[in-house]
Amino acid sequence: MKVIAFNGSGRKDGNTVILVNHVFKELNKEGIDTELVQLAGHTIRGCMACNKCVELKNRRCSISNDIVNDCIAKMAEADGIIIASPTYFADITAETKALIDRSGFVGRANGGLYTRKVGAAVVAVRRAGQIHAFDSINHFFLINDMIVPGSSYWNIGIGREIGEVENDTEGINTMVQLGKNMAWLLKKLSI
Repeated sequence: MKVIAFNGSGRKDGNTVILVNHVFKELNKEGIDTELVQLAGHTIRGCMACNKCVELKNRRCSISNDIVNDCIAKMAEADGIIIASPTYFADITAETKALIDRSGFVGRANGGLYTRKVGAAVVAVRRAGQIHAFDSINHFFLINDMIVPGSSYWNIGIGREIGEVENDTEGINTMVQLGKNMAWLLKKLSI
């Protein structure tokens, strides 16, 4: 089994990745492979509404000069998908949104590439707006017929400077529980 995570932060290895790594630790304990894709440093544009994915049904977006098609292939192969983003103006980053829109359209155009996969949102926040960001990611999972595990609270961690989320004990505990619940669910679904 494998879980792929996408870090939509503009900076690599910041608070968002720290949170994801707490989830990964629990998944790895249960023998589940994990992989992290960082969107930082990549230019990712939004969907052009060209409908080529619907017309061609080739599991690819017509925009081919960025990493999104590689991300779509990784999502299709994985058993679980984590989409993680910091909170920018009470929502996810533009890169995260572009990934969601384009991979979502391709998935739906190709017969439900992500149907019954396990999906989890992880959100880092400085102060507020995280629930809207959390909802944006979960909407992607739910409209793509995925299964979303819960945790002990919403999957958010609070911190501004890199490493500050480690001081959010409740946030870290939420990520640990999310990892445990995600592993349990993945194992149940594989029976």
